[in-house]
Amino acid sequence: MKKKQVVIFLILVSILFALNNFLMHKNTAPVVDTPELINHNHVSSQRLFDNVWEEIRDNYYDPDLNDQNWERWKSRYHGKIKTDEDAKVAIDTMLASLDDPYSRFLTRAEYSDQNTSINSKITGIGVNIATIAGKIHIINVIEGTPAQSANLLPNDIIVAIDGKDVSGMPLSDVANLVRGPENSIVELTILRNNDKLVKKVVRKEIKIKTVRSSVDKNIGYIKINTFIGSTTPNEFLDALEKTKDTEGLIIDLRGNTGGLLPNAIFIANLFIPEGKIVSIVGRGGYKYDILAQNTEFGVKKPLVVLIDGASASASEILSGALKDYHKAKLIGTRTYGKGMVQKIIPMQNETGLNLTIAKYLTPKGTDINKKGIEPDIKVTFSINDLKNRNDAQLNAAKNYLSKMISKK
Repeated sequence: MKKKQVVIFLILVSILFALNNFLMHKNTAPVVDTPELINHNHVSSQRLFDNVWEEIRDNYYDPDLNDQNWERWKSRYHGKIKTDEDAKVAIDTMLASLDDPYSRFLTRAEYSDQNTSINSKITGIGVNIATIAGKIHIINVIEGTPAQSANLLPNDIIVAIDGKDVSGMPLSDVANLVRGPENSIVELTILRNNDKLVKKVVRKEIKIKTVRSSVDKNIGYIKINTFIGSTTPNEFLDALEKTKDTEGLIIDLRGNTGGLLPNAIFIANLFIPEGKIVSIVGRGGYKYDILAQNTEFGVKKPLVVLIDGASASASEILSGALKDYHKAKLIGTRTYGKGMVQKIIPMQNETGLNLTIAKYLTPKGTDINKKGIEPDIKVTFSINDLKNRNDAQLNAAKNYLSKMISKK
């Protein structure tokens, strides 16, 4: 990265962290993980339930709590919570009464997994796995990881881990068996074609890439897999650097279910030099407009954003802002329609609460919750496209950009 761009990056990162601090105090969005995001204080299970009850009462977006008497939940479970498992059942039941699919209580293990995603790193071997017909398949092997060094390959079937049969086991349980302390060894028994092989792999810290890029002639392509990682802004700037010599740019948000609000704002600010990027409407109707910062740096080349029904939350903040300012053409299908903002609240016993505390509006004041964002150009996948591995949406984006470049 050139010296000028390094300076610009430092300015933008300072804006990002300033925004994180603002959001932390204004209770408007999840913030980047810090050591303080884990509450190591231990309390009784009953006290844990009572504390979650209070957090919801005081901070939930709807002060009427879905038109119910919130006191009834505290009375219902008073003196009945004996274990953290009891607390989880009671909290889940209580949260269900809000009819809000986004507010959820996380156990210690679930909260740890979420923080791992935010930190963009895990200790493992570097494979992505999926369950297909009850068998655990390796979908891909991450470059430069222990899995690659051990010659694990896509389509390998994991049949046992440290001698334990994993057939039919839930995917999360298999992932937990693969993970472990750094520098420890995990033994995988795999099936490759008709051969059964045993691989001993040393676990290492794996950095999770949230952004990847490529260049096709004069068109740059940047795929943002998720906005959850604290390294996403830096990775996106690196992607811009790698595609800087192209004449047009595609940002792919398909399948991106969201993440941290500041990350979406950071990236939007690279294309929108002034004006509102998003409006946050909090409890009681309090509204705050988050404005673009004048960085004297921006991407001005023709832009297409790919969206689909899984593009949600932070993906919709970015695509909605770019659409409202006519900075990009949206191609694909309607987005998911998640216009609510959750705050990550660390609870005692190293548990956590993701609580809806606001909704957001696009720069033009559009509420997209349960509605989604319509593409400018609708392109769907057909069954034949899937069978032939033909990415009709990406092809449409390239064709559209090529015409824009030709006109320019």
